[in-house]
Amino acid sequence: MTRQIFSYQAPDRFVVGTVGMPGERTFYLQAREGSSVTSVALEKAQASVLAERVDELLNEAAERGGPTEVPTEAPPALVDTDPLDVPLVEEFRVGAMALGWDEANGRVILEAYAIVEDAEDVPELGDDEADGPDTLRVWMTAAYGRAFAQRTRSVVAAGRPPCPFCSQPLDASGHICPRSNGYRRRT
Repeated sequence: MTRQIFSYQAPDRFVVGTVGMPGERTFYLQAREGSSVTSVALEKAQASVLAERVDELLNEAAERGGPTEVPTEAPPALVDTDPLDVPLVEEFRVGAMALGWDEANGRVILEAYAIVEDAEDVPELGDDEADGPDTLRVWMTAAYGRAFAQRTRSVVAAGRPPCPFCSQPLDASGHICPRSNGYRRRT
């Protein structure tokens, strides 16, 4: 099967969003440019790490300096709180991701790759060979990267509250906490 590369050089919108109730949510990365929309599913932990890594990448870019000014916070005008675009069609489930900084253009490059059986099959950033996993590739300005990370953190945090003892998500009825030696904690 031929590899699909969904590329967004200047997306109108790029967000992490969810579908479902807390505890049963499915997370999506969604890019839109004009009438073209691409949605890929990912895990909550992947979304959380992605937000953290985007901020770290932007902090490093700011420290190095360069022709592009990197904001320390998301500009309020770029913060997106709207739901995902519908209809929602999942192109693939994300197995691996890569981030890069295009210093010449002052942009964050994100690539999300479909799950592959062999970890060695994951391409290098910017690799467009015909064989390989389906890929979502998005370029973001530094300011948009900050807004993307801020939204992603708030979407992740909107789920079930963590147990104060083990940090695992709490069910409405509580949970069996590994730190309580198998007893059900009431919080």
